[in-house]
Amino acid sequence: MQWTDRIRQVKILLVVAAIFIAVASLVVSHFLTKDLEIEERGKMQVWAEAMRSLNKADENTDLSLVLKVLNENNTIPVIVMDSNGNVSEFRNLSINASNYSDSLRQAAAIGKRLKASGRDIRIGLDSSDSTMSGKDYIDVVYDDSLILKRLAVYPFVQLGVVMLFVVIAIFALLTSKRAEQNKVWVGLSKETAHQLGTPISSLMAWIEILKENYPGDELIPEMDKDVKRLQLIADRFSKIGSIPEPVPSSLNEVMDHVIDYMDRRTSSKVHMVKDFPDHDVVVNLNASLFEWVIENLSKNAVDAMGGGPGTITLHVEESPGKAIIEVSDTGKGIRKKDLRNVFRPGFTTKKRGWGLGLSLAKRIVEEYHKGKIFVKSSEVGKGTTFRIELKKE
Repeated sequence: MQWTDRIRQVKILLVVAAIFIAVASLVVSHFLTKDLEIEERGKMQVWAEAMRSLNKADENTDLSLVLKVLNENNTIPVIVMDSNGNVSEFRNLSINASNYSDSLRQAAAIGKRLKASGRDIRIGLDSSDSTMSGKDYIDVVYDDSLILKRLAVYPFVQLGVVMLFVVIAIFALLTSKRAEQNKVWVGLSKETAHQLGTPISSLMAWIEILKENYPGDELIPEMDKDVKRLQLIADRFSKIGSIPEPVPSSLNEVMDHVIDYMDRRTSSKVHMVKDFPDHDVVVNLNASLFEWVIENLSKNAVDAMGGGPGTITLHVEESPGKAIIEVSDTGKGIRKKDLRNVFRPGFTTKKRGWGLGLSLAKRIVEEYHKGKIFVKSSEVGKGTTFRIELKKE
């Protein structure tokens, strides 16, 4: 199983676990909140009955139980209001007032708001008025206790914590994946450059011997060009294993080198077209590595034509603050479902290939040159355009 597939599975598992925990917390909290609401309303009904007993009591009534019920409420905010809306008593309210009169006014405002939301119990003080339609009654208005309010908010806090954990876990996995890919890239690049070094040195020595022994041979200069090309490739691999320093370079010149190289090594059926401005477009880049990027895009374009006739257009333009390079072809195009994977290491639609070319191009453009590379457009049967954007200093 590929590392990418494992990462995707772990991400899905974490998200599913987070959703399950969130839903379970919300459901459990909902039922707990409802049960606590019913319990608190029952307590308020008992408290309201105690208030009625207190208001109807005479000097012979034993009020010890009534007072005990009234005084034991230390958690539920409650306001007692008469038929005129005046507050006669309140407790467990958080009120910031300078004097008692201001406290009563604030309590009355809170009581009216709670009555409007149906959080009141009306107690008739006249035992003959069973409908409590007369004027002799009190309203016991109450709010949720602090515990109930916290319990209602708790699942959302827990959901936030779980989501934060999921985000941190996914970020850690992606960072680990990226670090592992970087180690593989650097190790592979350095080892490749090292392994190529010795045979290239031997080939260069043999070329020099051939030049001395056969000075008029027309094939030796071509062999020399290919060996130098191999040396350039080894140099590119060695630079990938380090951090190359970009220097001001002419994009026009870099693109001309690529066109010259591709013209000599591709079929005559493939026509290379350049669309450059008249003036030099100068940007900070490592010319050797950037040529590799354009070569990769151009070789992919040639492969997309399947050996048939076609056109590859290299376009360069300037816009405020950046330079734009586009490589377009008239090949078979890329399917929409594959567009998101074209830069993923190991992804390829070719029968023979490692799927590393575009991934390497993306690394060179984005990490070494702080630019952007993406598929600007692609249509099956008509062709593809890759776009590179580089910042200008």
